[in-house]
Amino acid sequence: MSPRHRPWEEATDFQIGLRPIPLERWLEGGEADPAARKDALLARSPGLVWAATAASRPGQAEALELVEAALGPAPTRPGDPPLWAAARRTPDDLCLMEKRDGQWRLTALSLCAGSFFTAEAVIGHSLAELHGPVTGFADRFLVRVQRIFEGLRPELVLERRNWTVLNSDALHTPASAPIRARIGEIAPARAGEVLHLRVERQTLRRLPRTGGALFTIRVWLAPLASLAEEPQRLAAFAEAWRRATPQLRAYKRFDLYDDLVESFLRDPQPAA
Repeated sequence: MSPRHRPWEEATDFQIGLRPIPLERWLEGGEADPAARKDALLARSPGLVWAATAASRPGQAEALELVEAALGPAPTRPGDPPLWAAARRTPDDLCLMEKRDGQWRLTALSLCAGSFFTAEAVIGHSLAELHGPVTGFADRFLVRVQRIFEGLRPELVLERRNWTVLNSDALHTPASAPIRARIGEIAPARAGEVLHLRVERQTLRRLPRTGGALFTIRVWLAPLASLAEEPQRLAAFAEAWRRATPQLRAYKRFDLYDDLVESFLRDPQPAA
């Protein structure tokens, strides 16, 4: 199958790219039983996928209300924090941002499809701290992102999408080292099969009663070879890969995959 979203067709540099979408398109679904996947991760590695501050409970409860209003009742269990209950209802990861000491901070999150970070490592972080790894973020984007958070209105949903290439078909990728250590084992002829497009569809909306903001992250995966099914999509990807700015390439570590991606582009075989 081709990827559901194709953000490489829109930009070759890191950008905020938030745009309003209809409220009914807030959460996309597309997974039969997200609770089963997430509960297994929580049982195995709780600190990797869940964290919350004590004062976040009211905001969590309101986030649960919004998710249930969109998707129907969540399959709650006794003792589950409200945000975890909400996360069991949707494939998306859920991040609660609230104003603390004059800064927007991450006060609770369910992170079962995180890209090279964990819940316990980022809980309590500010917007600036969360985006520290993004080259030039503080200089180019921080003030604008803070203004977006301040100006969010109830019933307004903002969406953005980004992408990368990874030699993994796993949703849960808390650490980069084990994945990147296997790059040298990939035969160029299998690049299209082993390398995967990893697309994040993110949304942001206000919690009108408690004043926080709910940030959602939905990850879609597809083998690179899926692009061979549509020549126009393949050409757009090739152009985006080759024209990506040095800043984006450095942040995404495209250099690690250049030889493999170019091998695929020279002889793009469709996915089996």
